[in-house]
Amino acid sequence: MAFSLFHFTLVLLLSCFASSLLHCHGFPALHHHRHPRFASHNYRDALTKSILFFEGQRSGKLPSNQRITWRRDSGLSDGAAMHVNLVGGYYDAGDNVKFGFPMAFTATMLSWSVIEFGGLMKGELQNAKAAIRWATDYLLKATVHPDTIYVQVGDANKDHSCWERPEDMDTPRSVFKVDRNSPGSDVAAETAAALAAASLVFRRSDPTYSKLLVRRAIRVFQFADKYRGAYSNGLKKNVCPFYCSYSGYEDELLWGAAWLHKATKNPTYLNYIQVNGQTLGAAEFDNTFGWDNKHVGARILLSKAFLVQKLQSLHDYKGHADNFICSIIPGAPFSSAQYTPGGLLFKMSDSNMQYVTSTSFLLLTYAKYLTSARKFVNCGRAIVTPNRLRNIAKKQVDYLLGDNPLRMSYMVGYGPRYPRRIHHRGSSLPSIAVHPAKIQCSSGFSVMKSQSPNPNILVGAVVGGPDRHDRFPDQRSDYEQSEPSTYINAPLVGALAYLAHSFGQL
Repeated sequence: MAFSLFHFTLVLLLSCFASSLLHCHGFPALHHHRHPRFASHNYRDALTKSILFFEGQRSGKLPSNQRITWRRDSGLSDGAAMHVNLVGGYYDAGDNVKFGFPMAFTATMLSWSVIEFGGLMKGELQNAKAAIRWATDYLLKATVHPDTIYVQVGDANKDHSCWERPEDMDTPRSVFKVDRNSPGSDVAAETAAALAAASLVFRRSDPTYSKLLVRRAIRVFQFADKYRGAYSNGLKKNVCPFYCSYSGYEDELLWGAAWLHKATKNPTYLNYIQVNGQTLGAAEFDNTFGWDNKHVGARILLSKAFLVQKLQSLHDYKGHADNFICSIIPGAPFSSAQYTPGGLLFKMSDSNMQYVTSTSFLLLTYAKYLTSARKFVNCGRAIVTPNRLRNIAKKQVDYLLGDNPLRMSYMVGYGPRYPRRIHHRGSSLPSIAVHPAKIQCSSGFSVMKSQSPNPNILVGAVVGGPDRHDRFPDQRSDYEQSEPSTYINAPLVGALAYLAHSFGQL
């Protein structure tokens, strides 16, 4: 009797301990996979809109099924300056420049979103794939010549001195490249990652395209690794301060190798990771994941190989991934993350929401790997459950969608109150349909500085977001808070697919 009573007490204590872990720091224990009856948000609607946004960022010849109809063809001679076809791809944010570095990262994260959560997306899967292909078709053009990548179209400084629609562009469409003489391991390895990740997305639905992507990824990664250097060394005046490679190129080499390992299963890449992982910064304590620094993403991705595929040689990446997760969790022993009074993860004042969406995606993805392996996160003496990670991610996404002190959705077109004056040229100026005549370079600045709402709703665009005190002025000139970008939305697509499915909305 005493023996069974001891076991009953032990079970009771353990269950209370687990329960306290899930409830501490104000995060309720929600068992998402059991389809709760009530969700405060329509995640399915937000998912649809988060993907639709990419159609508003398209450059090139728009297809007949284009859904954001106030946009028209643009940049149809892109690449002509170097006698190469660079038509297509995405404008990164609210300007009319095609920056290859963040475009490649966008493609990688859209692909990862589909790889992890595409099976839950139902009717949105085809739209997500179309968004990926619009980027990868362009990246194939940008890598058509061996040991060369065309990494930018448009002179950013001259572009930013105009406020004009992409359809009216008359600023120089200069083309910038990296090659053996002026290397760019960062942008090259990120491009390889994007092509490799996308090859997995299309493996079943379009095997020919998938093989083309993976073959190109292999070649581009070889170039990245063989000719080492940061692209912003040779192209400083063109890519800085816009997309300078502040973190160096080691993180992209690790990230690119991780994706090629996943896409090819070639032991060469596993060996590369084992030999070079430490020198490429696998164990560093940086905890910001975005278009510049990929270390954290590589750690999470490689942890799957250990947790799910049982690759013992990558055992250390579970610890590296845990270190990142522990830095995010409020109140954990090694927590270093800052949150606004309203509860939003706050990394920096310029386009902070990109870190909210990327971190939320990583939390949900790591929770998936941990659940599959029946493991937890070890934060010193504290044990953190996968559900706790899901709850933190959900809270971040809910804040973005309107659960915040301003009751403001930071996704344009979602909810009753959202940003009306986003820092975006095409959205802020009258459309071609309304105003067919050309709007000159400087004429648009009167609109940019005005208080009138944007006439064209860029549905699904997520802006930079509030400041560290949860304030948001909704000013068009405030690019730090009011500008959307492709790399804010890309990881959010995966997070919203998970949440929509979890609450029975898909």
